[in-house]
Formats: sequence, structure tokens, C-alpha cells
Amino acid sequence: MTKKYEEMITDLKEIVRKIEDNETSLEEMIVLYEQGTTLVHQCEEKLAEVEVKITELGRES
Repeated sequence: MTKKYEEMITDLKEIVRKIEDNETSLEEMIVLYEQGTTLVHQCEEKLAEVEVKITELGRES
């Protein structure tokens, strides 16, 4: 199931919070960073899809 854009942003904020936490180990930070970059890519894809949809709707008007 694909997450909503807003859910992905919430997840990204949580990842940033954990990375900035002084208690997070370097190994965990690396895993979190990888997860974050994946989420950023997914957000960019979602925004691109929405941009195409908006452009199509504008042409139909």
C-alpha cells in the first residue's frame, strides 16, 4: 500500500528527529539516512504525479 504524501513527510520528520538525537548510534543513523533518502525519492515521485495531474486538468479546462 502506498503511503499518502503527508504520512511520508511525518515519517521523514521522525527520521530527522532520531538522527538528531544524541542517543542514536552511528549504525542506526546510517539506516535512518537510507530510509530518509528513499522517502524523499518517493515524495518527489508523488509530487511529480500530482504536477502531471494538475497540468492535465488545466488543459481540460
